[in-house]
Amino acid sequence: MAKRERIAKQSWKPGNVLSPVPAVLVSCGGAGGWKPNLITIAWTGNVCSDPPMLSISVRPERYSHEIIKTTGEFVVNVPSLRQAKAVDWCGVVTGRSEDKFAATGLTPSPSLKVACPIVAECPLNIECRVRESLSLGSHTLFLAEVIAVQVSSALIDAKGKLRLEKGGLLAFAHGQYYALGRCVGRFGFSVRKRKSQPRR
Repeated sequence: MAKRERIAKQSWKPGNVLSPVPAVLVSCGGAGGWKPNLITIAWTGNVCSDPPMLSISVRPERYSHEIIKTTGEFVVNVPSLRQAKAVDWCGVVTGRSEDKFAATGLTPSPSLKVACPIVAECPLNIECRVRESLSLGSHTLFLAEVIAVQVSSALIDAKGKLRLEKGGLLAFAHGQYYALGRCVGRFGFSVRKRKSQPRR
């Protein structure tokens, strides 16, 4: 384990400093009179493994908020570095006046189990159905069950294992986008026994 050392700290006021977080494109609409729309979300995360569930937080004034609240469905599309510009643009432009799929050149493709489209160019698409919504103040938290997943074949190796490190995924921290770096270890590497070297 690392040696103890003195680390200087400063006291800051409470704020949203948890980082990095994923930068994702959430698609919604496509049914019930709603046109397909995209919104950039940085506040998302896994909340349960059985059943698989995740959450996204959306400001009530955002156009997508009403769509998700009404339809109870959305898709979390995990983008790669190639979609970075589109991810940023979809976060600053409203879907009330823009067709974000057309403007970004992203392709709306059919989902497996929800009405809203996936983003074909994103390497990972997570289809969700809202189970509960919580009004927390500045944001509404949508708790949703994952009901289908689509994965780019390019990220699946010969053994059928998902290799997300090949996707060139994005992270977001304090107003800036970052490329995810190299893998530094697998879960449990700190307690895994080293293989003994054969004697010569």
